[in-house]
Amino acid sequence: MTKISEFVSNDRDTIFQQLKELVSFNSVHNEPGLEEQTAKAAEWVHAALVDVGFTPEAITTADGSTAIVAKRPGKEGAKTVLLYSHYDVVPAGNPEAWDSDPFTLTERDGRWYGRGAADCKGNVAMHLAALRALDANGGTDLNLTVLIEGSEERGGEGLSALIEERPELFAADAILIADAGNAKVGVPTLTTSLRGGSQINVKVSTLHSAVHSGQFGGAAPDAVKALMRALDSLTDEYGRTTIDGVDCAGTWPLAEGQDIAYSEENFRADAQMLEGTEVMGAKVPAGATAIADMIWARPAVTVTGFTSTPVAEAVNAVPATAEANINLRTPATMDPRATAEAVAEHLKKHVPWGAHIEVTILEANLGFETDPEKPAVALLGECLGEAYGSETITQGMGGSIPLTVELQEKHPNAEIALFGVEEPQCTIHSANESVDPTEIEKIAIAEALFLQRFA
Repeated sequence: MTKISEFVSNDRDTIFQQLKELVSFNSVHNEPGLEEQTAKAAEWVHAALVDVGFTPEAITTADGSTAIVAKRPGKEGAKTVLLYSHYDVVPAGNPEAWDSDPFTLTERDGRWYGRGAADCKGNVAMHLAALRALDANGGTDLNLTVLIEGSEERGGEGLSALIEERPELFAADAILIADAGNAKVGVPTLTTSLRGGSQINVKVSTLHSAVHSGQFGGAAPDAVKALMRALDSLTDEYGRTTIDGVDCAGTWPLAEGQDIAYSEENFRADAQMLEGTEVMGAKVPAGATAIADMIWARPAVTVTGFTSTPVAEAVNAVPATAEANINLRTPATMDPRATAEAVAEHLKKHVPWGAHIEVTILEANLGFETDPEKPAVALLGECLGEAYGSETITQGMGGSIPLTVELQEKHPNAEIALFGVEEPQCTIHSANESVDPTEIEKIAIAEALFLQRFA
């Protein structure tokens, strides 16, 4: 432990330099004009894995991305561990919203800023640091596979197809997916549950065309109001999700000795809530609904897009149509498609004034859960606790990672663990994304320990 810890601490300059080089690529998959950037990022990953003794294969996948699958054999008959991350990123957005260039890794107030610094290039750098520390301290007997994909942020369809076509590439006894993070900086955390997700489009029509609000307003049915009322029916007066025919009262199990899984203070800071705003479910007369229940154990409906007449084009007319996109999140134990279908029926039932409504389910992805008591997952938890010097906790995560389900289906005996460097202060997918370098170091120490001990 001490030798690995000292090695990683002394390796910070290399970690920073590697992450700086990788962050410099604007590697957004399937974005016109950025093809060269994504290709260079893939080449960088390929070369970096060669440097730590792997034999990488660059595979062009069905969606045009490049997945890097690298192998390093261990002793005959030894177990196999697969390490996962991705090198693609979401768009940086308006550069004016950043305090520094998003593609120049910049140290500020003890954190490293840049697009992908945490999600997920920071995890790529972490894997490389763990492998260097491992090799400098006796190595491992394990067979190792590293999988770094290039289209996760745009759905990962290429990797999904590759898993289906060549499942043998990903055969392993343990799969460590580094695309999550700690509950907060310095708190070692395993993610044991991922929510499933569905995308739903809903369109409401009330008139053949917009009509003058002076002549007809007040009696002519307003499509915007109709859609708003239908959407609002999916939430009760206290802000809790309610869907006809669906159990929306699940609870998140607390660990032994734990009285709360996610404090309001931490959640308000993590969610960047404005002063005076209320956490949904906080004002229930019988007592506030636990935040962990709301975000990990129950379905959640978010209106991610709404279309009617733009404000800049507003005229005095009653709107004839309105349209919205809904993101439905479901706990791991809930069927996302069946729940999406229930949402569709709910909306049709609750739309007012006889308005015409069309609901289309665009996609549905299963959630995932794992048992933290399984041997490999438990060992990783022990290694995380040792690296941080405190007990490892478990949490759910609201996001979906479809490849967890796909890998589990192809390799049902593999234990899958989710962890990583992406704690809440990273503000992944937003401007000024950052990573705490101590998180990269501690997670790398834990991974190196695991790779020694799991053998």
